[in-house]
Amino acid sequence: MLPRKPLLAVLALTLLGGTAQAADEVVVYSSRIDELIKPVFDAYTAKTGTQIKFITDKEAPLMQRIKAEGENGVADLLLTVDAGNLWQAEQMGILQPIKSDIIDKNIPPQYRASSHDWTGLSLRARTIIYSTERVKPEELSTYEALADKQWEGRLCLRTAKKVYNQSLTATMIETHGEAKTEQIIKGWVNNLSTDVFSDDNAVIQAIAAGQCDVGVVNTYYYGRLHNQNPQLPVKIFWPNQGDRGVHVNLSGIGLTKHAPHPEAAKKLVEWMTGEQAQKLFADINQEFPANPKVKPSDEVAAWGSFKADSIPVEVAGKRQAEAIRLMDRAGWN
Repeated sequence: MLPRKPLLAVLALTLLGGTAQAADEVVVYSSRIDELIKPVFDAYTAKTGTQIKFITDKEAPLMQRIKAEGENGVADLLLTVDAGNLWQAEQMGILQPIKSDIIDKNIPPQYRASSHDWTGLSLRARTIIYSTERVKPEELSTYEALADKQWEGRLCLRTAKKVYNQSLTATMIETHGEAKTEQIIKGWVNNLSTDVFSDDNAVIQAIAAGQCDVGVVNTYYYGRLHNQNPQLPVKIFWPNQGDRGVHVNLSGIGLTKHAPHPEAAKKLVEWMTGEQAQKLFADINQEFPANPKVKPSDEVAAWGSFKADSIPVEVAGKRQAEAIRLMDRAGWN
């Protein structure tokens, strides 16, 4: 029989060895579908040997699952879309700060939480699209101008229940104040050609079909439909280039409060903000890299360059509740 002290030492080494082995794995809860994230995780595994396990679902169930699991949680990271969702996760207390000079160097501060609880990975512009058959680009100017009489019966929008529109409205409140923003949103509602749609694809298709002439969508929806039909009679317009710029949001990632492998998870996030991963992730998603050193794909670049709104995206979360109430008052359902 081994003496007591050596036996304890053997047990300690065994436990340490088990911990080290477990750290070669990272678990991600993701609201992005498998095909948009698996190639990125596979590239990281090939580079480092670290295995990435991921579970995909809608953002709300994933956040509730992390909260319910508590200290027994298995997820190391939450990957989701829109700063509004990341803000909600932060407010639920299910994330913890990632302090990293690498992340801070790679991602501009307006695309990260001031608390360091999450960081952006890729950017999407929520911009104006228009019919190339019935609208001249010089007729367009700003988001606000879509409330003008000129567009009465010609505008299509997605439902206000989607966080993308809530975030756009939240940043408008930050810029204009509540009263002016409500006036603008009421103008949009008055100009609708039909009931709101359930998704951005439907807005684009409605414009192509002649049901309306202008709309507001995330750029990657346009990219996917344009890939399927290069003759799509719809184009992108970058609004507000004379003032604050185009509304930009993101997909991002945060470290869970009870992450079993925090250091391994941190290394993954640092890599995902670097140039190799940024190029891969943005190209697959038809989005813009959050790292300004990385150029977008040729297809995304073909949409043209634009000035982006410099408002920190976390404003979308801070003013989300105000935005939802305002949209409800304005009749945007």
